[in-house]
Amino acid sequence: MKWIARILLVAVVALLAAGGALSVHLLRGMPQLDGETSLKGLSGPVQITRDASDVTHINARNALDAWRAIGFVHAQERGWQMAFNRRVMRGELSEILGKATLDTDKLMRTLGIIGMAQQQLKGLSPATQAALQAYSEGIQTAWQSGAVRPSPEFKVLGTQASGADGQTWTPEDSVGWALMMALDLGGNWGQEFARLSAGQILNNKQLWQLLPAYPGEKPATAVDLPGLYARLGVYAATAAKAAQMPAAASPLAQWSADWVRDMGILEGKGSNNWVVPGSRTVSGKPLLANDPHLALSSPAIWYYAHLQAPAGELPGGHKHPALDVIGATLPGLPFVVLGRTQGVAWGFTNTGPDVQDLYLEQLDAAKPGQYRTPEGWAAFAERSETIRVKGQADVALKVRSTRHGPVISDVQPQYQGLLDASRYAVSLRWSALTPDNKTIEAGMQANWAQTVPQLQDAFAEHHAPMQSVVMADTLGQVAYKAVGKVPTRSASNDIRGVAPSPGWLAQYDWTGWLPYAQNPAVDAAQIEKKGWHATANQNILPPGYAHFVGGDWTTPERFDRIEQLLAATPRHSLQSMQTIQNDVLSLGAKTLQAKLGQVSSQHPLAPAALKLLAGFDGQMRTDSAAALVLNVWADELTRGLLVPHLGAERFQALYGKRHFRAAVEGMLDRADAFWCGPAGCPAQVSSALDRALDRIAASQGRDVSAWRWGAWHPAISSHKPFGKVPYLNALFDVRVESAGDLFTVNVGQYWANDKQAPFANRHAASMRAVYDLSETGQSVFIYQTGQSGHAFDPRSRDMARQWAQGAYRALQQQPTAVLHRMTLRP
Repeated sequence: MKWIARILLVAVVALLAAGGALSVHLLRGMPQLDGETSLKGLSGPVQITRDASDVTHINARNALDAWRAIGFVHAQERGWQMAFNRRVMRGELSEILGKATLDTDKLMRTLGIIGMAQQQLKGLSPATQAALQAYSEGIQTAWQSGAVRPSPEFKVLGTQASGADGQTWTPEDSVGWALMMALDLGGNWGQEFARLSAGQILNNKQLWQLLPAYPGEKPATAVDLPGLYARLGVYAATAAKAAQMPAAASPLAQWSADWVRDMGILEGKGSNNWVVPGSRTVSGKPLLANDPHLALSSPAIWYYAHLQAPAGELPGGHKHPALDVIGATLPGLPFVVLGRTQGVAWGFTNTGPDVQDLYLEQLDAAKPGQYRTPEGWAAFAERSETIRVKGQADVALKVRSTRHGPVISDVQPQYQGLLDASRYAVSLRWSALTPDNKTIEAGMQANWAQTVPQLQDAFAEHHAPMQSVVMADTLGQVAYKAVGKVPTRSASNDIRGVAPSPGWLAQYDWTGWLPYAQNPAVDAAQIEKKGWHATANQNILPPGYAHFVGGDWTTPERFDRIEQLLAATPRHSLQSMQTIQNDVLSLGAKTLQAKLGQVSSQHPLAPAALKLLAGFDGQMRTDSAAALVLNVWADELTRGLLVPHLGAERFQALYGKRHFRAAVEGMLDRADAFWCGPAGCPAQVSSALDRALDRIAASQGRDVSAWRWGAWHPAISSHKPFGKVPYLNALFDVRVESAGDLFTVNVGQYWANDKQAPFANRHAASMRAVYDLSETGQSVFIYQTGQSGHAFDPRSRDMARQWAQGAYRALQQQPTAVLHRMTLRP
């Protein structure tokens, strides 16, 4: 037995040695928070401190040094995140991940994000170009000097921080990343495809029942869309089988396919913001709240920082005041995107205008390579792309473009089997893909602003994505303005961009841009009269507004609840604003709850479940059994009503990030015989409840009172790409039980078509912030992971539980405590 003991001893020693080596490696990859290091290009020392909230404060001798230093900090804290994002937008993921991500790479190459970024960069002012150059140099130098070491992802995948071009980050990457944010929030591209797909098997009336207009409004177009597409012969001859993403061979391939499919879907891509003037606050000065709703990721999309530098002059003769701005930065950009200066604060929500149009491009059967235009036949613009693929030969891609933009049907697999590719292609016109896009310029100018008027002037350069901005300053001024470019369409454009339009007819072309001065706005007097102004992605157009902006607004449940809560308190405080942000009463759940009168169930658990639901207060708390039953029942009801008509494949392709709740409510209200089938709607409601009870009991047992919403609704901040890799996701994802649902102010959107965790919270408040503009006011913030992007650093997830519990951290421009201090020297 001695030899067994010796072998075990050797094994333990080897394991400890390996663990020690691994620990040393992991520690070497951690960001340096204290001491000194050098950074090439600085004109003088830069002080970097981290306060008790772990906010990074950068104090530099000039603005260029501040931007160079935030580049260094982003590199050390979020190196992998930036390297991955750079590969995404350049279409270079497959170089390190293999063929699983080819769909993503093909789409990004076709959109031409980096090519357009190069054009847009040339149009920026010398000052802004200098800022982006300083930032990228800070990143490059951080890696090249060895001051920043690779985090575990680089080792696991055997890759480096630099891309195929040997660069870790360039100014064009910053412009490209701004375009990627616009792509994520871009508009109705996905809705247009949904109407095209559903129009294959539904008539026009049924189509608008499935995808109804905004409450109280008519459909944006009176055109019979299915009839139009049938007359044109748009659909493939084998189209009885719905267009569906091909089966993915791996979790990474599924992620890639889902990402490509879901580009442009608007539902849930929202936010909340509101501003309360001093006349309605305890302090007598304005309060402003903002919580952008984005897909949860680990690390988070945001990084909180404070940039300080004295007044000075930048290249091009741009003289600027002192820089003193704090808030949420995006790794990839040197500016504070959401936050405040000493004088003014601002918050964004997605406006959701129609800034993306799909066009049916008719192909010339006699001459391949040509498409029809108002002037006759024209050749596609073509370019060749080569995609490097790990483990196999390079893939050659021919990218086609028309006068409208890139041909996306060539690279989005959902068009296969739906579109007759011998007769038509589908191209994309998108407001962000124009050389004169100066969104980056607006970002820099906003960081200098001290008053509401100055902020409004800065955002005049904002192009895409269009955002609803609430603003407040220390002088007491408040305002709302929708900022960004909206295309104008002619009166003869009867489709109005809500579905793919015939690309050869000039009536469907854009005619120009809506002037900034005519964008929706609300002035201080109007806000004072009401007592607040709020947006939550609802229809923001005032009565009688003269311009068509879009029709795919988010339904108004969140907005209505915010309005209720703002009206309920005569004078608001920092605390009351936080309470509203964390509210989990679901008006959507209350609406559906009223349909339970149709239930007639013999299920043994039904009496207990119905008793719970009858007394349900609509609060989507983690410990609520009723919240769980209602959400699972809603999912089963949606499937029962829609799958028989759409088919399982088409339903799966359209469901998930599109919830169809308004459609379901309409079907039940009308007792719709078509959708509910021969047995009627009460039978659908009852059988859906039975299926839901069986489904929950199989996982949480048969004691209904012990069921918990939070057990099926964890907020999962998913790592890219390891969030899709079994075992690794347990190490790299951040998970915490969460409250809320699709319609709560504290939103918790789930993707019900997900096979592994259909009710997990995937899309929620990516951060929460409240700004107090009083002299002694303290702003607060929180987000769902942590500042560090190193998965084994406790700082990578130390905000998660606070975020889920509705707590906040102080956001101080003059912090009361400093926990870490570092100096960057030239």
